[in-house]
Amino acid sequence: MNTYYDVLQLLKKYDIFIHVGKRLWDIELAALEIDNMHKSGLISDKEYARVKIILLHEHSLEEKQPTD
Repeated sequence: MNTYYDVLQLLKKYDIFIHVGKRLWDIELAALEIDNMHKSGLISDKEYARVKIILLHEHSLEEKQPTD
């Protein structure tokens, strides 16, 4: 797992589809869903850590983008 797309595919395996309207909001919602999945024991600690790193990276990139 290396990209935000991979994270979305992981969520999709559990029938979690995210599209709020803004990419930043989508990333934040994905992070919340991943937290819940980890608490429920659906994903391992290692996978959780990797996903959180990816989401933090994507979130920081999105915040650097100029707003419309």
